Parts: sequence; structure tokens; C-alpha cells
Amino acid sequence: MYRTFSSEMDSPESAENLRDIKLPSLTIVMAMFSAGIGGSFQTGYNTSIINAPTMEVQAFINETWTIRNGTNLQSGLLKLLWSVIVSVFTLGGFLGTWLGGYMAGKFGRKGTLLLANVFTLAGSVFMGASKPAGIFELLIVGRFLVGLHAGASLCVQPMYLGEIAPKVWRGVISMGTSLFLTLGILVGQIMGLRELLGGEHYWHILLSTICIPALIQLLMLPWCPESPRYLFIDKGLEAEAVQSLKQLHGANSYLSELEDMEKEWMVIHLQPSKGLWGLLKDRLTRWQLITVMVMNAGLQLSGINVIYFYATYIFSAAGIAPAYIPYVTMGTGVCECFSALCCSLLIEWLGRRVLIIGGYFLMAVWCAVITITLTYQDSYFLVPYMTMTFLFAFILSFGLGPGGVTNTVTGELFTQKARPAAYMASGAISWLSFFLVSMTFPLIVETMQHLCFLIFLVVCLLVSLFVYVVLPETKNKTFVEIEKEFWARNLRCGLPIAPADGIMAGVTLAVVRKP
Repeated sequence: MYRTFSSEMDSPESAENLRDIKLPSLTIVMAMFSAGIGGSFQTGYNTSIINAPTMEVQAFINETWTIRNGTNLQSGLLKLLWSVIVSVFTLGGFLGTWLGGYMAGKFGRKGTLLLANVFTLAGSVFMGASKPAGIFELLIVGRFLVGLHAGASLCVQPMYLGEIAPKVWRGVISMGTSLFLTLGILVGQIMGLRELLGGEHYWHILLSTICIPALIQLLMLPWCPESPRYLFIDKGLEAEAVQSLKQLHGANSYLSELEDMEKEWMVIHLQPSKGLWGLLKDRLTRWQLITVMVMNAGLQLSGINVIYFYATYIFSAAGIAPAYIPYVTMGTGVCECFSALCCSLLIEWLGRRVLIIGGYFLMAVWCAVITITLTYQDSYFLVPYMTMTFLFAFILSFGLGPGGVTNTVTGELFTQKARPAAYMASGAISWLSFFLVSMTFPLIVETMQHLCFLIFLVVCLLVSLFVYVVLPETKNKTFVEIEKEFWARNLRCGLPIAPADGIMAGVTLAVVRKP
């Protein structure tokens, strides 16, 4: 396979193309939008729209229970049912991660994104029909289904974007996952306003609007090419891969990407595709796996969810009337979108390491000052406004660093055979950490009050230190070059390597060094 295109690569035109750095093509932009609108946008949208109609949905559950049983629902049981409706989304996300990793290898990246819309469309029908049918259990089923979609899409979308992007723009294109996630949160906050669809009579329509982004993706994504790396390396479909590259990068600009793919194929073509268990046992990818698991756990354990929990309290303390708090809360969504956009502009300039380390360090600083201002919240009239400012600064630091870059780095640390399993592992850790925080942080807040931010301060500092010590800069490097750096680190650290792994490492070093 390597010799198939050797004559094309040695041509003077190829050398000229390698020196040219062009903006991403319209095809790549369309693929990024199509994958994002039906992928991470849906996840952010489903996360935020469930908050607006809380009282209305609880009233509907109580009314339905009363009609069935002739008695009002006990307060404790009502809270339990509401918690199940909210948290079953997390269970679906956890299971969807495993499903997405399996489907990505079997049906391709684009194929998986398209197939996952089945869960969203079915969930939309169930949740939309819950109020007319008078069956609140349909909300549980619908939320679980959209959770399955969220887990699968968050596993596959960053994989797809990272594999279709040219090396020099890989960080910017991969940021599409975070950008559409934050956009979904903001749009969900807007649509959930009582003046729109968050009121008593329209909340079931609000929950069913998730079908709209799914339909947009089903109309647009089929016109976009499949991941050329999946076609070339996983399936051995050379002609289809070249055609995909030409669609994405242009007939005169695809050769450098093809050369990178061939080098990667030279290294890994004898390896079988790795499942999660194979990835866990592979000593040559151990540090990569540890790195992405620590970074994805750090996302959820950093305190970002507690910031949102405290937002209403902080806004109230600042003297904002309860009727206006939903509008001020939208400011957090705007802040996240702005930070994700800025991160996409900075990621290829500053690099991944600087953004992640700097983001976590600044978050630790804001945790410290938020703790101080909450301690003296009632002492001076300006203190609540200071707290509100630091809250927005925390969100900005999260979006500029960890929130924006983690998904990008996860895809960059692994070559083609291991990437689906890596996203399965990182996604599972992320969803489990999110569930852990959701279950424990109310108890932590109740016990420690505002001092709980000291816990998150320590977490942010530890993750920042870990990234500083372990993670190399991945900007403008091929997947093979990045993996080579980790292999070299394993050897320097004295990590025992099996003979077969040593041979494969030697092959990789030889291929990477080849002029």
C-alpha cells in the first residue's frame, strides 16, 4: 500500500504543496457544522433545556400520579422521580460511549453520527408525547435515549473532526466539539425562557425540539466525506480514501495528508484494532491512556458544575430580582461560547499545553478568591458583585483551557487502531465523574458550604501539575510523532516493554525519522 502513491509524493508539486498553508476548505467547514449541530450541540441543548421547566414537569408528574392513584405524590418520591429523569441522561451517556466506540469501528465515523440520530428522534417522540398521553415515564425513556446519543456523539464527533482536519488546522477544527456544546447550552437557555417554550403549556414541545438539530444533520452530513483515515487504515479502501482527501483538502493539496496517513499505516498496519481491554494491556499506550483519563476526570471534578449551582445564589445576593435571574444566567452561556471561540483562535498559536495548564491554574486562583468573597459576602455591598465577576472569570478560564482543549488532545495522543477505544475510556471516565459529582456535591455543599471550593482548588492544581509533567506539546505534529514522544518517555522512565512492543517502537522511530 505504501508504494502505491510514492511517485505522487516525490513530485516537485508535492513539495510545493507541503510548503503552502491554506485555510480549511468549505467541505471541512460543512463537515464540522454538520457533525456539530447533530452532535455536541445536542448534548449541550439537552443539558440546559431540562432545567427551565423543573416546576412544570414536577407538577405534571404529581397530577398524573393523582389521576392514577387518587392521592397526591409524596414530596420525597416526587424529588426522586425528578432526579431519575435528570440523571438517567448520564446513564445513557455512559452506555452510549461504549456503543459509540464500537459503532465507530464497524460503521465508520460519519455512519455512526448518522445512525445515532435514531436515539434522538425516538427520544423526541417519547418526551413530546408524555404530556398529551399523561405518562410521565415516557420522560425517563426519552432522556435515556438522548443520553445514548450524547455518549455516542461525544465519543465519535471529536474523532471524526480530528481525522478530517489538516495537521496545521487540527486544533481549530477539533474545537468544533466544544464550540457547538457551549452553543447548545446557550440556545437551550434561551429556548427555555417562559416567554418562549419554558412555560406550563409548552414544556413538552421544548423537550421534543431536539429533533430539529437531528434532522439538520441528517440532511447535511450525508454530503460530507467519511474520515479518510478510517477508509485508508481501518478498511484498506485506498481509492475511496484518496477521493475523500481530495474532497476535504482539494486535488492539489491533499498529498501531505496522504503521506502522513501512509507513515501511520506503515507503523500500525500489522496491529489488530484495539478494544478497551487491549488498550489497557498495551504498555506502549499506557501513559497516553493515563493522561486522557486524568484530564477527562479533571474536567468534571474541577468545580464547573458547582459554579453553576452557586450562580443563582450569587446572583440573588447581588440583588438581582428572581424574575431576572434566568436572563443573567444566560450570561454564563454567552461566556462559555465566547471562551470556546477564543480557544479555537488561540489553540494553534499558543498550543495545547499552555491553554490546559494555564486554564487549570487560573481556575484554582478563582476558586481561592471565590472562597474569600463568599466568606465576606454580607460584609460589603460590593462583595457580591466581585463574586459574580470571579464566577464569570472561572467559566472563561475553563472554556479557554480544559473545556476546549481536552477533547482535541484525547484524539491526538493515539493512532488509528487505538483511537476508538481511547475515546471509550475517556468518555466513560468523564460520564462517571459527572455522575459522581452530581450525586455528591449537594452533600459536600451542605457540609462545607462555600469552603467546598478549596477541594476544587486542589484538584485544579494537581491536574495542572500532572499535565505540566506528562503531556508533550502536540501542536502541528502527526499522530505517529506524538506517539513516538510517549514511547520515548516510557523508555526513559524505565517502563518494561515486551519484545514485540520494542520491535514496533523501533519501526515507528524509523518511519518518523525517514526524510
